[in-house]
Amino acid sequence: MRKAHLLQLLLAVSTTNTAAIAQPLQPAAGTVAQPPLPPPPVVSDPMLAPVPPPKRVLSSWQEAITYLRARSTDLRIAIDQVLQAESQTRIALAAYLPTIVGTGTYTHNLLTNALVTSIPGATPLTQRVPLPDTVNGNFQLQQALINVQAFDQISINELGTDAAKLSVDDEKRTLALSMANQIVAVVTAERSAEINRVGLKVALEQAEITKRKQALGAANGLDVVRADQNAANARATLVTGDESLREAREALGLTLGIPEETGVAPDVNVNGLAESALSSCRAVQRLEDRADVAASRTKLEVAKRNLRNVYFQFLPTLGAQSTLYATGNPIVGYPNPTWNIQGVLSVPIWDGGNRYGLLMSARAAEDTAAQQLEALRRQAIIQVEQAQRQLVVAETTDRVAREQRDLAAQNDQMTQTAYMAGQGTSLELVTASEAHRQAELNLALQDFGVVKARVLAVLALATCPW
Repeated sequence: MRKAHLLQLLLAVSTTNTAAIAQPLQPAAGTVAQPPLPPPPVVSDPMLAPVPPPKRVLSSWQEAITYLRARSTDLRIAIDQVLQAESQTRIALAAYLPTIVGTGTYTHNLLTNALVTSIPGATPLTQRVPLPDTVNGNFQLQQALINVQAFDQISINELGTDAAKLSVDDEKRTLALSMANQIVAVVTAERSAEINRVGLKVALEQAEITKRKQALGAANGLDVVRADQNAANARATLVTGDESLREAREALGLTLGIPEETGVAPDVNVNGLAESALSSCRAVQRLEDRADVAASRTKLEVAKRNLRNVYFQFLPTLGAQSTLYATGNPIVGYPNPTWNIQGVLSVPIWDGGNRYGLLMSARAAEDTAAQQLEALRRQAIIQVEQAQRQLVVAETTDRVAREQRDLAAQNDQMTQTAYMAGQGTSLELVTASEAHRQAELNLALQDFGVVKARVLAVLALATCPW
């Protein structure tokens, strides 16, 4: 009877919830299926409780895009830079539009003398000079007629606005890629946390069975220590995995502009993230059409135009101005108010070398912009090629990881069967269990790595005008 009871306990070793971690293995052709085994012992541990859910849960890709539009600080900064560029265009236009300035002055003289004016046949006239109180006012209108440098600056600043708008589109593409990666990271961490709990449960069940075997005289103290060590390793992996999950949730929240843990709803189709990304972005055919490359190309054009604009500063300018002046102390015989119009020709002769310094700076800025564009093109070419290659590598790695997981599961099951029959050691049992648990984690990472590679392949050559 004792042997029969011991055999029943040993049979329970082979049912350590392997199916909860991996898909059940199909028996090979020509083999006879094993009869169902007794259930494993019931174990209880506080660490088997799942990680508390976050307060905020993301339910769809469009909801994430809505959060980005409303709360992303990086996107807001990029939009503000567009507003700054537009303001520079308005400032350049103002330099060519007429200006009207009105001024008024009131003067009170503290020291005056009495002046007596005698006119024959008339009563002498006494007045204070200078007048104790006087009021003067004038309006001045100025208009640039010919100013090539100021007129050219308007179109240059308009090009700068176009470059800023393209930078916003590229920022949206970068944010969409980062958000997709963070969503995948959260789902991956959720899956890893589940696997870690199943692994801990398996380790606890094995430890419980080993202790029962020891009580029956079929195991020694070393076997118990090894089983407890396996459980301790599973606990350590679980703690690390839970913290990784919380950090992934917090990173997703920061990406969306929410300073708290943000999870992903279980019904979100992670495998469809690439298609969801395309719904808010648009694939382009050429590298030159990618927003960051187009923005850099526009900045190079701005640098070229700025260099030409410095040469325009050597040209003379022609302007006109008109002044309407009125005073409370008019000159005898002069009209009051007075009104004049003037033409102003300004010919630059020497400014201490300021324009030559501007030429040197503009040439260096043009070369810098050209080198930045070339470097960005090279980097973008490699990014696109790596994204396409990474998808192939990820799919191949995922297939290999799946094979490794299946082999690890099979090895774990066979090791347990051998241990049950007294042909293996507790060290082999623990080693096979840890290898199986690690293979499950690797497979989860590779599964979602394929999703990340697909999203990267889609957004590597895309623009996002949402």
